[in-house]
Amino acid sequence: MTAGNSTKLTDRPGVLDGPFNTPQLLRLDEALRLADRSTGLIFSVYVGDLDEPTRGHAEKLHEQLADPDSAVIVAVSPNQRLLEIVTGTVARKRIPDRAAKLAALSMAAAFGGGDLAGGIVAGLAQLVEQAGKS
Repeated sequence: MTAGNSTKLTDRPGVLDGPFNTPQLLRLDEALRLADRSTGLIFSVYVGDLDEPTRGHAEKLHEQLADPDSAVIVAVSPNQRLLEIVTGTVARKRIPDRAAKLAALSMAAAFGGGDLAGGIVAGLAQLVEQAGKS
């Protein structure tokens, strides 16, 4: 998982001051590991502010991943109330835009209810289900 500018270190070493507590971080980490392992794709999550144009910023983050063609990034900016899902060329064949939009709607509904981590985990699960086994 990639943390954005909104996550900063506190005065205590090793403690993050961000939108997630430890159990939520563990859930997110496990969801990402399972997504990678079960699909053979590379999933990543970015939480933080996105520069304008936000889609372009999300695409730049996606390009920085190890294998962008097989990668999916979920970029969430809670402060801006924005969500972008970017898929590489290989990943897009298994996760069409329509499926990504449905996952985004599901995540947005959870975010609206105040559940950032749960929304991301649920969205990842939908993307994994669409992608199927590797």
